Amino acid sequence: MYTTLDHYIDGQWVKPSGKTLEVYNPANSKVIGELGAASKGDLDKAIAAADKGFKAWRKVSAFERGKILRKAGELMRARADEIAKVLTQEQGKVLAEAKIEVLMGADIFDWFASEGQRAYGRIIPARADGVRNMVIMEPVGPVAGFSPWNFPVTQAVRKIAASLAAGCSIIIKCPEETPGSPIGLVKCVHDAGVPPGVVNLVYGVPAEISEYLIPSPVIRKISFTGSVPVGKHLAALAATHMKRATMELGGHAPVLVFDDADVDSATKIMAGSKFRNAGQVCISPTRFFVHEKVYDKFVGDFIAAAKNLKVGDGLDPASNMGPLANPRRVNAMETIIADAQEKGAKVQTGGKRIGNQGNFFEPTVLTDVPETARIMNDEPFGPVAVMLRFKDTDEVLSRANKLPFGLASYAFTKNATTATKVADALDSGMVTINHLGLALPETPFGGIKDSGYGHEGGIEGLQVYLQAKFVSHMG
Repeated sequence: MYTTLDHYIDGQWVKPSGKTLEVYNPANSKVIGELGAASKGDLDKAIAAADKGFKAWRKVSAFERGKILRKAGELMRARADEIAKVLTQEQGKVLAEAKIEVLMGADIFDWFASEGQRAYGRIIPARADGVRNMVIMEPVGPVAGFSPWNFPVTQAVRKIAASLAAGCSIIIKCPEETPGSPIGLVKCVHDAGVPPGVVNLVYGVPAEISEYLIPSPVIRKISFTGSVPVGKHLAALAATHMKRATMELGGHAPVLVFDDADVDSATKIMAGSKFRNAGQVCISPTRFFVHEKVYDKFVGDFIAAAKNLKVGDGLDPASNMGPLANPRRVNAMETIIADAQEKGAKVQTGGKRIGNQGNFFEPTVLTDVPETARIMNDEPFGPVAVMLRFKDTDEVLSRANKLPFGLASYAFTKNATTATKVADALDSGMVTINHLGLALPETPFGGIKDSGYGHEGGIEGLQVYLQAKFVSHMG
């Protein structure tokens, strides 16, 4: 493991001058490293580096930029075991999930390496002879990126790869709870040959860094992944300074299981998705609306799946689910479950912390949960599933769309008419029916309403780092 952690500024690994932060292993609560926090002086150096890096990088052809991105992806694959082990030790997820995350990061580099070469402009027919009307796509400028602890590698890669493919430089502020795996990622970018200043990695007090970087006249775009309250604050700050922003915020994903669904398949898919990363996923299914005709079977099988999970250290090959990432999440689970019980909900399995060492929590299934319970209105962000009955399609769509969130939705039905109606009616940025089809590098990832705006992934994920310049030329 690591003991001390550096920042990456202007092509160099440097010791930050701010206070020292401790990094903990969530499986045993032991300190596994120390991380320095960036001071304003460190941030000034990063801003100057990003400014210089952008001026040089934007002149590099998309073809050459793509070569470096692909090389970074190759290095990530070669170092996947090493980076994944660090990820598990600092974040908690089981090692198999950590390795999938690292390999997905490599795929993201590959996707944007190619997509950057297709950032086309266009010619607009002119009204006069001898006039050429052109739309040229240009990089928006230096980016300030803020990535979360639940997926410390892929969320950072999405911002870095898209920025670089578009010709932007970036200062990426990664999570203090999970700093080692992003460092491994940035080492791959460095070793792939990215010029100094194009990528800069900093850590520190989140509010201090965001409130210093966002107003800087050098920074031209913000990309944030995190909670709704923090996202709203940063979006307001970005708007005050007329900065473009991509906000990928929280959700409270509904699952609609209709009476004609393949219940066995739905149970297997949704149980795996619910307890992946201990439920600490912005698109994690949380509110399960199950048709009354299949409710007993689906819920019974889901409870059995939850009970069969082995919760333990993510480095143990026998573990199916690791610990929560930090003590705050354990406290949040206990509080939100206690609130539901006080209001009449029944705990069918789980509901408690496991042991007194580390941040382990039981996979939990709740039934008979009233609409007034906090968990029906606030994203739980943990290994808790809420089971709810429904009878009528219009009724369940209304209930599914009730909340101000709109990130992901899931549905299971064999009826094409129902599937079409559900896809059209659900208020969310992403809908997947009868399978898990979200978060691939080639598909847009983003929400609506309080779940944010803008996209990561797909062609939309590149476009937000580009700006259109219209040029009309005669003669």
